[in-house]
Amino acid sequence: MNETTVTKMKQMKLYGMQTAFQTAIESGKTDHFTLDQFVSMIIDAEWDERQNRRIERTIKNAKFHYKASIESINFDDSRNIERNLVLRLAECEFVEKNENILITGSTGVGKSYLATALGYQACIQGNKVSYFNTSKLFAKLKMAKADGSYLRELAKIEKHDVIILDDFGLQALDSQNRITLLEIIEDRHNNGSIIVTSQIPVKGWYDIIGEKTIADAVLDRLIHQSHRIELHGESMRKKKSINKE
Repeated sequence: MNETTVTKMKQMKLYGMQTAFQTAIESGKTDHFTLDQFVSMIIDAEWDERQNRRIERTIKNAKFHYKASIESINFDDSRNIERNLVLRLAECEFVEKNENILITGSTGVGKSYLATALGYQACIQGNKVSYFNTSKLFAKLKMAKADGSYLRELAKIEKHDVIILDDFGLQALDSQNRITLLEIIEDRHNNGSIIVTSQIPVKGWYDIIGEKTIADAVLDRLIHQSHRIELHGESMRKKKSINKE
């Protein structure tokens, strides 16, 4: 009878319930539960299993370049990274408020890691997140304009609760990328959050964007209600390399 029940659970894709049921039967702990406690236990197991699968799926769809966690962030004073601010951001209230996070600092100081860690937290909280290398995103959208899929690609981006634009400003924007950036920012204004990382201080973004009218429009929307983090210190990658030696 138990084998039939387990088989049916598998066929119905009740994997969490199946595991909890089998574990309880095999360990002989079923006598420790009343009927309603046992039912509650296997339903809780199924709920947890589905939640974990949803989080794993959301993280996979975000296409992060690597794993990152808030717990692994180095809060050394020399890095100018405020622990309380980061922990508060990790609660993801900024997503509910459609606020942005702007992370700047020299190469290797951990901008991408911090952005990715916050992205993971947003996924865990049930938000749709997508990571983009900014230069590659602009190149992809240029190709989309050429083949007629541009609006469809913009619509995909717009559906996400959080997008990460990593390494913004490595090169000045041309007229086409300038308009693309404005359209992305306008679509997300009061409708979603953006996490931007850049080696260029925010005050230098006007020169990166180029055309004053568009730069004003972009930065007014991007900077308004944003959290700004300016990382200091030497390259974390260099530190790791030295420590390995």
